[in-house]
Amino acid sequence: MDAAKVASAADLRRLIDEHGLSHVKVGVFDVDGVLRGKYMRREKLLSALDKGFGFCDVVLGWDSYDQLYESPGVKHTGWHTGYPDAPVRLLPETCRALPLEDDMLFVLGEFADEAEAVCPRAVLRRTVDRAKAMGFELMAGLEYEFFVFDETPHSAREKNYRDMTPMAPGFFGYSMIRATAQSDFYRGLLDLCETMDFPLEGLHEETGPGVLEAAIQTADGVEAADRAALFKTFTKIYAQKQDKMATFMAKWSPDWPGQSGHIHMSLWRDGTSAFHDGQAEHGISETMRHFIGGQQALMPELLSLVASTVNAYTRLIPGFWAPTDATWGLDNRTCALRAIPGSETSQRVEYRVASADANPYLALAAALGSGLWGIENAVEPTPMVEGNAYDKTFPARQRLPATLWDAAQRLRKSKAAVELFGERFVDHFATTREWEEREFRKAITDWEMERYFEII
Repeated sequence: MDAAKVASAADLRRLIDEHGLSHVKVGVFDVDGVLRGKYMRREKLLSALDKGFGFCDVVLGWDSYDQLYESPGVKHTGWHTGYPDAPVRLLPETCRALPLEDDMLFVLGEFADEAEAVCPRAVLRRTVDRAKAMGFELMAGLEYEFFVFDETPHSAREKNYRDMTPMAPGFFGYSMIRATAQSDFYRGLLDLCETMDFPLEGLHEETGPGVLEAAIQTADGVEAADRAALFKTFTKIYAQKQDKMATFMAKWSPDWPGQSGHIHMSLWRDGTSAFHDGQAEHGISETMRHFIGGQQALMPELLSLVASTVNAYTRLIPGFWAPTDATWGLDNRTCALRAIPGSETSQRVEYRVASADANPYLALAAALGSGLWGIENAVEPTPMVEGNAYDKTFPARQRLPATLWDAAQRLRKSKAAVELFGERFVDHFATTREWEEREFRKAITDWEMERYFEII
């Protein structure tokens, strides 16, 4: 049986028996979008398919550097709760073959019970369910820019992440030279993505040394984020197996543009696009217009969900292909929201503000949830931007928060965020972002040393 065809616990049991597997890999995604997992013995996994299993909830109580949230910490878990196991339900339909290991399967899990309130995948699932309750089906595809280096985790640390060697030098955007000269890496990654059921619609060289862009094939609902989250994880794994490193940092160097995680999305009803209206200007239906209006209105309040690291805010500056205000335009890449006109099958919105380092589940939840809120409240967008959005001035309400701390405060105060995602999640996530900012404030940067050490 093909792993991609597994749709139930019975299917997964049959596949494990067919392969005679002693262990299977299982994993859950944490708040930062990091895949945390382990090998699980066959007997335990088969039992967990019926009863679930326990996973230490510290993964919901620490940051991407495994540092515990403290002073003040998150309420959900911590020393005050003793970091107990949280129940996890296995999701047989997420089963995938793992070609990077001989005869190995991988299965995703999702936190349940009380932990479900702060589980990123569950947050998105509830948002998708909200869309379904409104009569809509979501189709979405994420695309990522990422840099690849001829480095290993050891060499990068030894160099203190400075003077690293890119996979290829220079400006070679869309270069067939680079794609062909590096074809072993490209083809290997394409094959991996196909086998693991997050196939790529496109993969090409971007502008900069060793930077690539990948467009993941669209999927419905939560599956779109599953594909994105797994793509990011296993691209990094694949690169390391080739003695290379891939980074999805929002911006690793001041000399190069940042890395985006753009989200293309559309809503469908009864097999028909809810975004396309052949009689309307540019084919934009009322539903699509209100969807854009909601995304635009809530973008400043939900920014921390799509720009979730301190580093992400170094990308959101004028002239670097990233938006600085909650703007929208028709096929305009200087705007935060790009309305893409076309046929019924291609009409969509591109949510361009998200960074490559964002948690795909939360980024998609923010983009979808704000659009649904716009439909529910019949929110009209501002007049579309024509020309270069960076050259224009916009009202203060459209200005995006300039720091992660400011974005976290906007999230805390957002009534719409609480309505969409729940008070427990909003408090939990805002607290984790405040922690991230405070940890950053402890650092003494190279810029500060060079600027102040001698002269001040």
